[in-house]
Amino acid sequence: MNKTSLVLIIIGALNWGLVGLFGFDLVGFIFGGSDSILSRIIFTVVGLAGIWAISILFKKIVPDTPRTARNEA
Repeated sequence: MNKTSLVLIIIGALNWGLVGLFGFDLVGFIFGGSDSILSRIIFTVVGLAGIWAISILFKKIVPDTPRTARNEA
């Protein structure tokens, strides 16, 4: 779920970058305009991915232990 959210967030960030730099909405262009139902669904899914990513901020990151250090005794 985290990787899927990350991919969707990257898509959203690239789209907003295009809007900010060139005034071009790629998602709207591909799916029939910013007001089309399909574009709104994509925008909603990307927004939900952003909300999911908020939870990632508060998770404790536990580093992986090297395989050689696991119970070799």
